Amino acid sequence: MLKILIADDSKTARMIIQRCLEMTGFSNCEYVHAANGFEALAIIRAGGIQLLITDLNMPKLDGKGLLKAVKSSPRLIDLPVIVVSSMANPALEKELHSIGASSIINKPVSPAKLLESIESIMEKGVIS
Repeated sequence: MLKILIADDSKTARMIIQRCLEMTGFSNCEYVHAANGFEALAIIRAGGIQLLITDLNMPKLDGKGLLKAVKSSPRLIDLPVIVVSSMANPALEKELHSIGASSIINKPVSPAKLLESIESIMEKGVIS
């Protein structure tokens, strides 16, 4: 069973992302939620997370900081990370990809956008 961590300071946004995933066939997954980057990082370090979907703008540790922390750890470097952002910014998207983001999705999140991102990650054999 795929274990997915959704990190966003908005509980509503976390539920919308989970519902979008469930609508695209990921209903048999285990979902874990975090309200900020520090909480998400602690969950990831505890082990078992196979996919991280994180908002870019969060308190305490934002999505970019979380991405950097994950990708700087040899044990976590292969964890696929989808970053969700409310601002379309090509320069920032390029930077996030260079840090190691698997995909960047601009809000509003839709089931189709999530499915496309996850299928791309699955094609690379990172998760199955």
